[in-house]
Formats: sequence, structure tokens, C-alpha cells
Amino acid sequence: MASLLQPERVLYLVDGEKKIRSPLSQLYFCRYCSELRSLECVSHEVDSHYCPSCLENMPSAEAKLKKNRCANCFDCPCCMHTLSTRATNIPAPLPDDPAKTTMKKAYYLACGFCRWTSRDVGMADKSVASGGWQEPENPHTQRINKLIEYYQQLAQREKFERDRKKLARAVEYMSMALSQHTIHVVDKYGLGTRLQRQRSGAPISTLAGLSLKEGEDHKEIKVEPAQAVEEVEPLPEDYYTRPINLPEVTTLRQRLLQPDFQPTGASQLHPRHKHLLIKRSLRCRKCEHNLSKPEFNPTSIKFKIQMVAVNYIPEVRIMSIPNLRYQKESQVLLTLTNPVENIIHVTLLPCEEGDPDDISSTSKVLFPPKELMLAGKDAAAEYDELAEPPDFQDDPDVVAFRKSNKIGFFVKVTPLCEEGVVTMAFKMRHDFRNPAAPIRPIEEGDQGSEVIWLTHHVELNLGPLAP
Repeated sequence: MASLLQPERVLYLVDGEKKIRSPLSQLYFCRYCSELRSLECVSHEVDSHYCPSCLENMPSAEAKLKKNRCANCFDCPCCMHTLSTRATNIPAPLPDDPAKTTMKKAYYLACGFCRWTSRDVGMADKSVASGGWQEPENPHTQRINKLIEYYQQLAQREKFERDRKKLARAVEYMSMALSQHTIHVVDKYGLGTRLQRQRSGAPISTLAGLSLKEGEDHKEIKVEPAQAVEEVEPLPEDYYTRPINLPEVTTLRQRLLQPDFQPTGASQLHPRHKHLLIKRSLRCRKCEHNLSKPEFNPTSIKFKIQMVAVNYIPEVRIMSIPNLRYQKESQVLLTLTNPVENIIHVTLLPCEEGDPDDISSTSKVLFPPKELMLAGKDAAAEYDELAEPPDFQDDPDVVAFRKSNKIGFFVKVTPLCEEGVVTMAFKMRHDFRNPAAPIRPIEEGDQGSEVIWLTHHVELNLGPLAP
């Protein structure tokens, strides 16, 4: 029974740029184009940057300037846990009488997991709890900054050329589309001379704004190419005979987390600024509406918009499977759950022959001939034992049980494969009242929202054949 609870056994088809089969709990539902969406067919947008330790929210421009790192929080270079600031008392000479000493508070960084401290690498203690800690300087900083400037200038020029060609084609098309009558009408308002100046072969004044910054052409950045060196520093004489002390040697992960230094010894490890996390929103690529949008506050885990598919689409689950045998009809018990508050009508249809979506079915399925009706979701009814369920006059040969907004029904499955896993596929058609429909006055007898019919391709993994 535990295997039946795996969500991967019931997959819904997402018909986007690529046909993706995924559990309903991992899909989104766009209420505007009324289609399922997966993470592969939505656009991801960064809403905000924040530090997971101090929960400080940081604008995108500032986060880019600080290389997406927090200025106040650090990670342990050994175990990558968050470092905490510890206070201690150290003797310090008095300014009036250097011969006498007094106790003074000092602060250092320490890891509560592996006991690493900033004193292990010789970092000086600070007199204040917050502030800039000593950071090693990268010897290749100038070279890296020059390369960044060079590639920024190169990318800006390429973008300028693309925009110039695009705008030139648009202006040429508009010039050819204008008729003599249109130009005559435009001359009436004093714009004819402007259009005449933009004739074929004349410079386009609109493109004058698409230029590099003033002095950009004269200040061309040149980067010297890296040159290979034939002579390298020789290894120490005792390199192969010296015993290795593993606690003093850094691991590959520790070196890769500091690519600018790649320290080889534990005494060269320095704390690294903590990486910022992001809150991202998901947008439908077809209609450009938001499917998921979190709160801006980093301490909040709520969402302003969260269109999860399980809140809009009926969910199919496997409840019990008998012993499946080759070309023998078996009765499988499935469940349907209604996630919305209104009654929905569900019809299960077999896949037609030659259906391009039906590529993995290995069984013949006989579905209920009648339409299945599911009651609306009512949170209070789950705790009210005296509430009478509505009478839908169910056929006992089709509907096994009904409880609140959930029903169990039978389907007859005949495996067509001699070995392997038995899978079944079908089309689920149901009505849906779109809450994103345009607001209009409600007339007499009108339900108040538009009713549309949706069809989904569903595949079920029933497991292997019985021995």
C-alpha cells in the first residue's frame, strides 16, 4: 500500500513547448489560458535578494555590486556553516600608563559546528561586534576587472548593432507602407518634411539615439592575451618524501569554494561572505500572467499568487490494485478529489487509436459509462459528522464510496503485455468555472462565472504483473 502513495504513479501531460509528464502536485494551472504548466514551460523572474542569516533585503543593483553576497554574515571555510561572532576579554595597555593593563572586549568569528575560529588563520580580533573583517587581496584583481570591462564593452556594442539593424528594418518597412495619400495627410500637420528626410539612402534620425556613450569609441579597452610560460617553479625537494598531515590539507570542495585563491593548506582558509538567496516568481510564457509570486518580506513564507494545479484540477489517485494477469480483466479502485467549492462533472474517456499522447499504455481499460459528479469542497463538512451528504443516486457497480468532495470508483483493466509494468492512459474531461473571467453584471439565471470544459491526458502506473 505504501507504493500506491507515490505521486509518480499518476502523471498528467503538460502540452507545452515539450510534452512533459509530471505529478499534479508539481504542476501549476494558468487560469487565464486554462492550461497546465510545469517548471520547464514557465519563465522565472527574480523578485528580491536576501541574506538567509540576517534576513536583510537587498535591492538588485546593490546585490550585483556586492557580487550577491552579504556584507555582515560569513560562512565557515571548513564546513560551510554560518559563523557567529564571539566576545572575549583580552589584556590591553592603558593609554596613560603603558606599564599597566586592563581587560578589553574583543570579538572574533567562530563556527559552532566544527569549532573553527578566525584566530586559526591569524585574523586580528575586532574591537566592535560588527564591521569589516580582514580579507585577503586577490593578486589577479586588476586583470579580472579589466577582463570584465572588456567583455561589458563588447556586449554593449553587439547589443547596439542588433538594435540598429532591427530599427532600420522597421523604419524601412514603414516607409514602404506609407502611400502618397497618407503622406499628403501628414503634410497637413507639418510632418512631411521629416518623412522626406528619412527617404532611402538618407541617414535615419531615429537611430541617432542608438549610440555608445560619449567617448566610448575613443576609450577602447585592450586586453593583452595570456601567454604560456615555459619555465615554472620547481617543486620542493621533500615533496614526495614528506609525510602528509591530512588535517592540514584542504579538500577539493574547500578549494573550489574559494576559486580566487584555492588554498592548499588549512592555515590559508579565510571566511567567505554568505551568498544571498532569491525569491522568484513564475510567469506563464503564453499569456504572461503570474503563476506564483511570493511576499517581498524575507521573513514571510506566504505567497501573493500561488496557482498550484491541485487547487483547481481534480486529482486522480490509486486506492487498491488486485493481482494483474496477462489478458485477464481485473477491477482497479481509483479515487477522484474535487479541489474547488462548486460541483464538477467528470467524464473519463479512453484514448483514441493513433493518439500521439498515448505512447506508454500497455492495457485495455473499460471506464464508467456515466458522468461522475463530485461535490464541492467544504472544510466544515470534514468535521461535521452529522451532516448529510447530497444524494447523487450513484450506481454501486461504478461508485464504491462517496465522502465529502471525494469519490471512489471502479475501472476494469485488462493487461496486454506478457511481462513488465502495466500502465493505463485515458482522457479526463471536466467542467471548470474560471474565476479569472471578466467582471460583468449578473443576469437572472446566470451562475456569475464562465464555465469552460477542460481535457487532460492522465497516465497511471499499476505496477508489475502478478507471478
